[in-house]
Amino acid sequence: MPRFLELMDPLVRRLPEIPKPQRKVSLKEKALWTILALSIYLIMAEIPLYGVPFSGGTFEQFLIYRIIFASKKGTLMDLGIGPIVTAGLIMQILAGSKILNVNMSNPKDRGLFTGTQKIFAIVMTVVEAVAFLLGGSYGATTATASVLIICQLLAVGILVLLLDEMVQKGWGLGSGISLFILAGVAQQVVWLCFSPVGPVADGKALGAIIAFFQTIFSGENILHAFSRYPYPDMVGFLAMLLVFFVAVYLEGMKIEIPVAYAKYGGMRAKIPLKFLYVSNIPVILTSALFANFYYFGQVIWNNFNQGNANPWLNWLVQFDANYTLMPGSFLYYIQPPRSLAAVAHDPFHALIYILILVGFSVVFAKIWVEVSGMSAKSQAEQLVDAGLQIPGFRRSPAVIESMLNRYIPPLTILSGITIGLLAGFADMLGAIGSGIGILLSVGIIYQYYQILAKEQLAETYPGLGRLLGQE
Repeated sequence: MPRFLELMDPLVRRLPEIPKPQRKVSLKEKALWTILALSIYLIMAEIPLYGVPFSGGTFEQFLIYRIIFASKKGTLMDLGIGPIVTAGLIMQILAGSKILNVNMSNPKDRGLFTGTQKIFAIVMTVVEAVAFLLGGSYGATTATASVLIICQLLAVGILVLLLDEMVQKGWGLGSGISLFILAGVAQQVVWLCFSPVGPVADGKALGAIIAFFQTIFSGENILHAFSRYPYPDMVGFLAMLLVFFVAVYLEGMKIEIPVAYAKYGGMRAKIPLKFLYVSNIPVILTSALFANFYYFGQVIWNNFNQGNANPWLNWLVQFDANYTLMPGSFLYYIQPPRSLAAVAHDPFHALIYILILVGFSVVFAKIWVEVSGMSAKSQAEQLVDAGLQIPGFRRSPAVIESMLNRYIPPLTILSGITIGLLAGFADMLGAIGSGIGILLSVGIIYQYYQILAKEQLAETYPGLGRLLGQE
């Protein structure tokens, strides 16, 4: 019986695809293609969806998900990278649970896995567009307007997929998805710190920094600038700085495993294992899961439970007259309390949210390690294939695996817990840009720093290109 991936092969072959460069692409050219991809994203994030009233400049209660998924309400980028991340989440769960039989060391399987993920991303674009329509995100629309909205979001979703593929396949630097997330977070941080829009409900501008100086110059109690939920305040600004510096510090923490090159007379080296071994992947996948729960919860409530009269659906989702989640429903407990006052008002909510966030982060950390080739077994095989061994031990994958098993499983769990706690507490402090957004930004900036250093080294010393893994 053919495997699921093999059944998807005919569809994968018909997908639009960006070819790999057949020549060496210079750093300057890669930078230009990267800037082009980013420019297209930024332009699409400013073009309103045809048939939908544009609502830019307003403050959203659930802005956290738009930051993480690089989306902007009412524009062509309304879905952002949400469908791509959701497709990745589904594929990782299927592979991690062994429901999907895939050998990631096999190039053919790897290609089919990536292609199937693209198909899922396209499908999820349509599904999420329909969910937004049914959830009332675009108000009352005619059948014609609904079809036009879905077509626009689908076309943009495919374009975003291709832009990400172009950057990843060697035409650009890093990952298109990472680039869009960083741009989205940076935009929101600048906007929520310095936005002159207003006055809002408290009589000041939306931006936290501007509101801070308005408070000082007006002679009001300065503490008012530190507590103005749901709008950005100075507690959120300081929390953002704290999370940023803590994340930078954690990015530099690592354990070094001594190894030796058997082919070069036992020359010694060290293999670094980062404390944040799985980086920010667990919170990305957890956020994608929570976001989809919320979006589809909106659909269920709008269509089946607007009066909160169904006791079974009330366990999943309840909204009040102001469209605010009500205590007691599952969706309420997977949304962070976004201020210290909210935490003090309902500490049980804060506790449950942290436990759920950390729990899912650990689960996704373990799944990611297994399916991405980061497990002790996979790493041991890669080190042996590279001609490395542990000094004082025979050159065997089993020996290296036993050594790595002392570090990788604990690091996986610890990194999942740490990243979940840091993101959760930052959100509770109302960190501008969201805790998850700041963590993602630090990881992406660090990644681009490494990529640029590698590219510059390869151009300065062309002989090092092969050693650095470049063709």
